[in-house]
Amino acid sequence: MGQHVDRRLFLLGIAALPATLTASPGAAQARRVWSVDEAFDALLNDTARVVDVRTRDEWRETGVGAGIWPISMHEPDFARRLFRARELAEGRQVGLICATGGRSGSVIRALRQAGYDTGFADISEGMLGSGSGPGWIAAGLPVTPMDSALASLPQELA
Repeated sequence: MGQHVDRRLFLLGIAALPATLTASPGAAQARRVWSVDEAFDALLNDTARVVDVRTRDEWRETGVGAGIWPISMHEPDFARRLFRARELAEGRQVGLICATGGRSGSVIRALRQAGYDTGFADISEGMLGSGSGPGWIAAGLPVTPMDSALASLPQELA
């Protein structure tokens, strides 16, 4: 029952994302943040999974980071798919990435507010870069086309 309530709180947090995109810097310091290099190293060493929460149009435009699971926060059933990704990570951290860190940070804040204090990290540089760093693409990290990334998703996440 407690997990069901937490998921409802998470869904409410996701619904309020546009209002939370301007959260205070203090809230940002309360979450675990990875650089794109740390995220890529974790993928290579099989110590983490990473989820790209951007839109399909964004994936189509830039591609998806190699080894990253594309699960858009803008599509139905996002919460179920995100929690399933966490289960499939089998105890590994799950990093969240978007374009510039705003949406991934908002999802992290919603997760924390719903009681999920561990298991997720924010890759706040994003794919395109932010004040946190140059981003996945500018760092020269590998990218795959959207169709390839979607085809490589575990069946449970498709």
